Amino acid sequence: MGIFSTHKTRMITPADALPGRGTALRVPDRHEVLGTPLQPPYPAGTQIAEFALGCFWGAEKSFWQVPGVVSTSVGYEGGFTPNPTYEETCTGRTGHAETVRVVFDPAKVSYAELLRVFWESHNPTEGMRQGNDVGTTYRSAIFTHSPEQQAEAEASAKAYQERLTAAGYGAITTEIVPASEFYFAEDYHQQYLAPTKNPYGYCPDHGTGVSCPIGVVKASGPLGGVKAEG
Repeated sequence: MGIFSTHKTRMITPADALPGRGTALRVPDRHEVLGTPLQPPYPAGTQIAEFALGCFWGAEKSFWQVPGVVSTSVGYEGGFTPNPTYEETCTGRTGHAETVRVVFDPAKVSYAELLRVFWESHNPTEGMRQGNDVGTTYRSAIFTHSPEQQAEAEASAKAYQERLTAAGYGAITTEIVPASEFYFAEDYHQQYLAPTKNPYGYCPDHGTGVSCPIGVVKASGPLGGVKAEG
């Protein structure tokens, strides 16, 4: 996924970002693997979590395999260009990161468990890259949908930092910020590693092998932020 990388590791400014377009990219109605809605409205009671952790192909697959996850999709978030294309995003001139949207049932899987998958599925200490994929589009980020998600994500980062430090890794560079507009990526990126689409597809695993503690924050009521129906 790094073929369009230009090794631009500095965040673009809004004034220098590409103009984009007013029309959203077309995506399928249903998830290729789960058969659930790819776009809102989502099933009642579900919630949204969004993570950037490098190449979104393998990252999305990691999340759709989690019991309790209702739907996943890939897109671009954290930048300035409206409705960017993949090619535009990879230039580093949109400011977006490759992002996975996870729609989940909090009665079946906790936000803490999704955070564990996020931390263990990539190396969050690499800055503007993941492995050979270099640039702002591959940076690590958690886009939160509520104060509860923000607090739990920050606490999990602190706890995971202790594990990483003990294993000899450096400082976590993950952004933990309120969610901005999520722009769905092109049709061919959605569920790219599904057996029906690319049975021999591959996306490298950049995980550190360091396990992440879960449940570091306890709060009354379900965590996970905004409801996803609508």
